[in-house]
Amino acid sequence: MIFKVLTLGCKTNQAESTQIERNLCEAGHKIAGYNEKPDICIINTCSVTIKADQQSRQLIKKYLNNDVKVIVTGCYSELNYEKLKDTKLKLEIIRNKDKDKILNLFTNNKTEIKHYQYSRQRPAVKIQDGCNNSCSYCVIPLTRGKSKSISPEEVIKEIYYYESSGFKEIVLTGIHLGDYGADVTPKSSLPSLLKYILIKTKNLRIRLSSIEMKEINEELLEVFSEPRICKHLHIPLQSGDNKILNLMNRKYKIEDYVSKVKKLLYRFNNICLGTDVIVGFPGERDIEFKNSKLIVEEIPFSYLHVFTFSPRPQTIATSFKNQIDDKTKRLRSEILRSIGEAKRTDFIHKNIGKIKQVIIENEINKGFTGTSEDYIKILVAKNDCLKTGMLIDVKLDAHKNGVVTGLPLF
Repeated sequence: MIFKVLTLGCKTNQAESTQIERNLCEAGHKIAGYNEKPDICIINTCSVTIKADQQSRQLIKKYLNNDVKVIVTGCYSELNYEKLKDTKLKLEIIRNKDKDKILNLFTNNKTEIKHYQYSRQRPAVKIQDGCNNSCSYCVIPLTRGKSKSISPEEVIKEIYYYESSGFKEIVLTGIHLGDYGADVTPKSSLPSLLKYILIKTKNLRIRLSSIEMKEINEELLEVFSEPRICKHLHIPLQSGDNKILNLMNRKYKIEDYVSKVKKLLYRFNNICLGTDVIVGFPGERDIEFKNSKLIVEEIPFSYLHVFTFSPRPQTIATSFKNQIDDKTKRLRSEILRSIGEAKRTDFIHKNIGKIKQVIIENEINKGFTGTSEDYIKILVAKNDCLKTGMLIDVKLDAHKNGVVTGLPLF
């Protein structure tokens, strides 16, 4: 059977799609080539924003029109399960909790089991799913349920697979990564899991995908100082104004966020620090937006992900008064994105001339692209000694027209 998996959304979705692909390949099925029509298309959807909903619908429509059997899973189909089920569309809908059962929908393949060829050089490993928080704008707890951790033994089993296959980095991902371990027996934690992974692996580089400010404690900082853990943290801010944070039900004050981040930056002055910011949240007047802008300017973030508020069905924020018009949202997004671009440029310029450990990820016409431990995307000139998957030292030598170039050191 020839299949294709299409993925929208977060790294957790990416990790789940990888597992689906791997299971199918090892059962003897084949991933469709670039121009090859699949027998079955699996669409792992997202519903975090209105745009994600639109992209999910477009992909479903495209492959149904191509006369391909379509299996739909993920948060969009979870949120719209009854609606999709009642339509005349020829869809197979798989709930989020049943993604690991997709293999059962394929006919038995009697060909020999084949090794899965992973398309990325930094695979994501899901360690946790769901969320116990109740941010007023977020639909994800409705689509993925309560927080649930994957056992340390299962996590290590998957990581072993990647390490034994020659990968040099894994990205630990989850919907609420910092909540890891609270529901396992005996209880564990993210720092404990990191220590366990460091003990059980040899040279693998470990990266955290995203973590909440309140979950950065001394135990985590101690293990974070280990050389094999990438000095890169993504800590969502969402707003720089306490009134908006309260309306968002974010459970912290901006003073606490700033204080925690300053301590982090003092302890790890070479860290890459990213964040998420939502603009146009209901009730965000000019003064609240100005407060967010000032905080974003004050903290030396390495990059920003800026989102315009997107009303999601069944969330409290959808019913809030003082909704912000689209034009204002767009203008505010442009302002913060401009600040984010300047901060990214400044972070890169501070690193020009430094030597970084870079994983070579893709070969392109101009050479190879790779990612450093502190999340700088680098272009390395073609070299007969280079190939994808290698972890090499690279000296950053220039940043021009948005492209960072580096010289490999052998």
